[in-house]
Amino acid sequence: MDATVLGIFLFVYLGMVLGKIPGLALDRTGIAILGAIALLVVDRIDPRTAWEAVDVPTIGLLLGLMVVSAQFRLGGFYTFITRRLAASKLRPELLLAVLIAIVGILSALLVNDIVCLAMAPILVEGCARQRLDPLPFLLALACAANVGSAATLIGNPQNMLIGQTLHLSFGGYLLCASLPASLGLFIVWWVIKQRFGSNWYKAVPVPHVKAPEFSPWQTAKGFFILASLLLAFLFSRWPREVLALAAAGLLLASRKMASRHTLGLVDWQLLLLFVGLFIVNNVLQSSGMLAEILQGLQSAGVTVRQPAWLFIVTVFLSNLVSNVPATILLLPVASHPLSGPILALASTLAGNLLLVGSIANIIVVDQAERLNMRITWLEHARVGLPVTILSLAFTAAWLWLWSSGFQKVGI
Repeated sequence: MDATVLGIFLFVYLGMVLGKIPGLALDRTGIAILGAIALLVVDRIDPRTAWEAVDVPTIGLLLGLMVVSAQFRLGGFYTFITRRLAASKLRPELLLAVLIAIVGILSALLVNDIVCLAMAPILVEGCARQRLDPLPFLLALACAANVGSAATLIGNPQNMLIGQTLHLSFGGYLLCASLPASLGLFIVWWVIKQRFGSNWYKAVPVPHVKAPEFSPWQTAKGFFILASLLLAFLFSRWPREVLALAAAGLLLASRKMASRHTLGLVDWQLLLLFVGLFIVNNVLQSSGMLAEILQGLQSAGVTVRQPAWLFIVTVFLSNLVSNVPATILLLPVASHPLSGPILALASTLAGNLLLVGSIANIIVVDQAERLNMRITWLEHARVGLPVTILSLAFTAAWLWLWSSGFQKVGI
């Protein structure tokens, strides 16, 4: 066992657990990149091999879809739909249901992190104007964004990675995941409704939120590109990353929107996190240490290659190190035919358990704090815990039925 590789690996994944390294101004992305640099410096990997370790198609797919999602934000679509919804005269329970449905659909089609980033501040403003407590609606935004993104292979970063690496069928996965995701959205509504009962109203200061003005033309252009992209994903044989980058290229060639503004909304930090983790995990695997770790787990009765254990370990690791690092770590053992849906659904739905379980949660909390609206760990847990337990329980049962031949399609 290579002690140097093991030490760097533990340093990186301890950083994934803590979100930082005490005494250093490093976040998860910085830690992953530092780990990759350290492996280069100690000659455990050379620059060419490090570049080859990066899954370029996944990075390309992520980049392309982030540009598509940025089009909707710059076109003011998120602002328009959130303000219209918040200004409606619907009863709070019905308003909550409509919000969850809209967020779930948008998160399935666009990157859920950008959906949360764009909608959270507008939602706080709209609730304050209606004298509604923003808390239940912000919790609904975070939970629904996680659950809705599980429905497709483009809803969140880990699903994109899983779909690309395991060459999953876009339509086949959608057929498998749509029911767990749909029921999960209902669970989010039911849990929040039970949690808040009739306590929907609260007077809070109305913040003034600056947001892009709604442009019907830019929004329509975004929807046309998105619809074309989805049809191509479903019915063409072209690589998904090429299709996504082509869509991004069409949107960047705009006479109105400056490319620097569009590219400024790309989550470069997340892309670099992927790069760093790809390199670190490649060295771990090529050194033979991953096989030794798996052998040790198997000796203890934990056979990660089996569907049930893969589901359990994915849920555990997703809450320990976050779902993206957990997915990258577990992909090398994803050999069962059902491994793709297990990894995608379990890692995504597990993100609702803890406040730090997904980037979407963190974004909602951060955006709320900027407007003097604080969401505590306990407040999130009171909703996130039952949502996670119920949605994962149903998903586990559904995947068992699926693997037993309840449905037979190519995934």
